[in-house]
Amino acid sequence: MGASCCGTEAKFEGLSADYKRRLWLVIAINASMFLVEMAAGALAGSRALQADALDFLGDTLTYGMSLAVIGATIQVRAWTAFAKGLSLTVMGLWVFGTTAYHTLVLGVPKAEIMGVVGFLALAANLASVLVLAKYKDGDANVRSVWLCSRNDAIGNVAVMIAAAGVWGTGTKWPDLIVAAIMATLFLWSSFQILRQSWRELTPSAVPAE
Repeated sequence: MGASCCGTEAKFEGLSADYKRRLWLVIAINASMFLVEMAAGALAGSRALQADALDFLGDTLTYGMSLAVIGATIQVRAWTAFAKGLSLTVMGLWVFGTTAYHTLVLGVPKAEIMGVVGFLALAANLASVLVLAKYKDGDANVRSVWLCSRNDAIGNVAVMIAAAGVWGTGTKWPDLIVAAIMATLFLWSSFQILRQSWRELTPSAVPAE
C-alpha cells in the first residue's frame, strides 16, 4: 500500500482540482456534525458522543490544514502531517482521561439520543468516506485525511453499538468502553501518520526497496 512505501516511489500529493473540491465538501460535513454531536453529547450525557464530536473537529482542522499545504514542498507537507499526528495523540489521551474521570460520575447516558445522533453522524461519515475513497493513498498529508475519514465511520458505528449497550444494560459502561476504544483508534492512527511523515522527512534513514 502507499502508506507503507517509501524511498523514491511517487505518491499522490493532492494536486488535483477534483480532490480539492472533495476536501471542501468533507470540511463542511465534518464542521456541521461537530456542532450537532457536541450539543447532543452534552444533552445525552454521553462520553462516546462527545469523543466522536471531537473526532469531527479534529477532522475538520485536519482537512483544512491538508488543503492549505497542497502544492507545498515535501518538508512542509510532512511536517503538517506530523503536527496532525501529534494532535490525534493529544485527542486520544484526552478521551482516555475524561473516560476514566467519568467512570466515577453517576448517571447513565440517554440511549435514544445516542442512537439517533449516532445514525445521523454515521450517514455523514459514510458520505465523507465515499467522497474521499478515490484518494485514500498518497503522501502523509493525503493519507492522514483518509485515516481521519475512516476513523469517523468506525467511530459512529461504535457509538451506535454503545447506544444499544446502554439501552440494553441500563448502565453507562458500554458508553465508557466505546469511548476508550475510540481513544485507542485515535492513538493508532496518530502513530501511522507520525511514522509515515517521519519517513518522508528523513528519507535517507529508510533503506530504499
